[in-house]
Amino acid sequence: MIKRLLNCTASDIAAMDKLSLLEAIARSEGRVMACETIGAVAPYLETVTNAEFAAGMGADILVLNMFDVNNPDIQALPNVDKQDTIRELKRLTGKIIAVNNLEPAEYSSSILQNEGWPLTDGRIATAQNARTLSTMGADMIILTGNPGNGIKNEAIFQSLKSISQESGSKIILAAGKMHAAGVLTESGESITTTRDIDAFISAGADIILLPAPGTVPGLTLDYVHSLIKHIHKSRALAMTTIGTSQEGADRDTIRRIALLCKMAGTDIHHIGDSGYAGMALPENIMAYSITIRGVRHTYRNMTQSINR
Repeated sequence: MIKRLLNCTASDIAAMDKLSLLEAIARSEGRVMACETIGAVAPYLETVTNAEFAAGMGADILVLNMFDVNNPDIQALPNVDKQDTIRELKRLTGKIIAVNNLEPAEYSSSILQNEGWPLTDGRIATAQNARTLSTMGADMIILTGNPGNGIKNEAIFQSLKSISQESGSKIILAAGKMHAAGVLTESGESITTTRDIDAFISAGADIILLPAPGTVPGLTLDYVHSLIKHIHKSRALAMTTIGTSQEGADRDTIRRIALLCKMAGTDIHHIGDSGYAGMALPENIMAYSITIRGVRHTYRNMTQSINR
């Protein structure tokens, strides 16, 4: 019988395939936490990667943002061959590794270049890049739109369909939006609709992303709850997300968002990478974790050896 992810050791996770990981997440009943980090910026602790720091504060899933598959850069990671970057991070943390930043650019006519993070070939949501991530050891690909880049849901759908045909049996696929991503016609309740959810699931999504209640204008608890019920009826999982820099808010705000997401019925709680830059405030990761699963499971996650 598959364990809840809540109770899994590093060796349990290493032995799981895609379907086992999805079942382990579902069995945890809304007590799984995903933390986004950027490896290309200076880490908070200088000689420790931001991903390791997030894992140490209670993250179950480490989400790599701004990760270029052709030139992987995670500062403070020991020197390894670039093709072994993700495998080394998995070895050091014992966690599920996801990659967040493949942009559906080849299906979008409106993508805008971010001056701080110019779009490179290794960050485009192509079947080839997805195949590369799979061979590098990634467990999950998250297709979404980064802030202000103009990515529409249709572009996410088309990229997802292409990637699912190539790698869908090997790697978990998540799709949706954390915010409008600069598309004014897809804001508020139009960020994600039941029609979008049906399209993403038909294209191969295992997990659907939704903004957490209270993070973007108009996304109420009731609306997000209704979308999650629709997702679950379609036998997919839901991930509520904080992608609005509120990962750098005070702990009371974080706890409130966590409880709203719990009430909405989410399977995975995501927190973004903008505490300052590169990772949420570490105390907010821990506060969120304690809110959704208490100190017993949080401290166990923080202290359990990766050698188990």
